[in-house]
Amino acid sequence: MSHQYSDLIAIFDQTFFADFNTRLVRGDDEPVYLPADDSTPYHRIIFARGFYASALHEISHWCVAGPERRLLEDFGYWYEPDGRTEAVQARFEQVEVRPQAYEWIFSLSAGFPFTVSCDNLNGDFEPDRLAFMHKVQQEVRSILASGLPTRVNMLSQALRVFYHTPPLSPDQFIVK
Repeated sequence: MSHQYSDLIAIFDQTFFADFNTRLVRGDDEPVYLPADDSTPYHRIIFARGFYASALHEISHWCVAGPERRLLEDFGYWYEPDGRTEAVQARFEQVEVRPQAYEWIFSLSAGFPFTVSCDNLNGDFEPDRLAFMHKVQQEVRSILASGLPTRVNMLSQALRVFYHTPPLSPDQFIVK
């Protein structure tokens, strides 16, 4: 199955632009969320270098953000760059569980491979990727049990229709 970022842009635009005035935009090196301003009348989820996985990840953060946060650059969230200490990495992973759970839901909905991102290549220790993946898996199962939030459900359905993937079930989310 071919996954083109241009398809994802079109799916996102068809699903969300009319109601949320938000577009998915291919960017350069660094992803960023930019709210509408004087020069651009719509909000922009800018993902890195045309990477499909980057787009899914950035959309996931958008789905976590509430209406007030969607008016702030990068949703006003804390971000500590690569090179984190073990304590800071633990805090980073704590706030990343929900967005990465959404990303896994979107990836599976699109038939696209998912890998958690510990995002700490230059840190002074090796994060426990498997433990983090289990936390994300538990979050996915909790989300599925309580029902997908509206925007997550909207995109999941649109992706499943476009890519002809089956409905989601907890047993599809396997830690590897």
